Amino acid sequence: MRIVIFGQAAFGLDVFNALRAAGEDIVGVSTPRQKSRPDPLFEAAGEAGIPVIATPDLRKDEPFQQYLDWRPELLVFAFVTDIVRKRVLDAATHGAIQYHPSLLPKHRGRAAMNWPIISGATKTGNTIFWVDEGIDTGPILSQEEFEIAPDDTMGSLYFQKLYPAGIKALADGVRQVREGTAPKIEQDHDQATYEPPCGPEHSKIDFMKPGPVVFNLIRGCDPSPGASAQDGERLLRLYDASLRPGAPDEAPGTVIGVSDTAVEIAVIGGVITVGRAQLEGERKVPATELLEVGTVLDRPA
Repeated sequence: MRIVIFGQAAFGLDVFNALRAAGEDIVGVSTPRQKSRPDPLFEAAGEAGIPVIATPDLRKDEPFQQYLDWRPELLVFAFVTDIVRKRVLDAATHGAIQYHPSLLPKHRGRAAMNWPIISGATKTGNTIFWVDEGIDTGPILSQEEFEIAPDDTMGSLYFQKLYPAGIKALADGVRQVREGTAPKIEQDHDQATYEPPCGPEHSKIDFMKPGPVVFNLIRGCDPSPGASAQDGERLLRLYDASLRPGAPDEAPGTVIGVSDTAVEIAVIGGVITVGRAQLEGERKVPATELLEVGTVLDRPA
């Protein structure tokens, strides 16, 4: 089965390597246009002698004809951010399959790893689905569920659980397509949720909300985009948080303790411990370097 991989970055590279290790026939690769620093998938394809076409160039007739010359049977989407047009999908005789880090139809969109944690969910998962013209709306090939641990951050959830399992699931999905056993299970669109990309405007900490809500926001935005708090004229982002129940006397948002490794911040119904902090535009440092007892943090404007 003649496979074309659409993707980029470490995930695209790892899918490429997994499919090659499984003996799959990769006849072409499509990546975003290259910048000053070449993409890992682009480099790996070049080293393997596999032709590459920039995904945006497939809108032009000549690159599209080159793509048709590959005679693609299955497209494998591994972290695709460019729009892939219908004629590209239609040219593959078996269609296209894609990885998504949620249990579709829940959490469609580009921030599927942030929002389950922010919302306080205790489980999420991976989905391999068939690509159609909608946003994460195609039929499901396979799903795998994972627990969201109480101390999971977006980073730990993705890199320790979803990412490695996603590589394996996508490779297994390719095998099922090749063997003719891959299912197509329609999503229950009535149960669908869609969230926007989780950006700075969504990560502002409101210390007048219950402690667990504040804690979930911090860990759901760790490491990106980083939950933000205002310290006078300074905008801070907070990371490496934990929560313990209690009833502090101080107002929510007040730094009530500083140890060698972390600071403690009063919240409604408990205390949040923060290990690292970051000033806007600077690197992350121990929170003890930026905060002291008595500092009162507010919600950014």
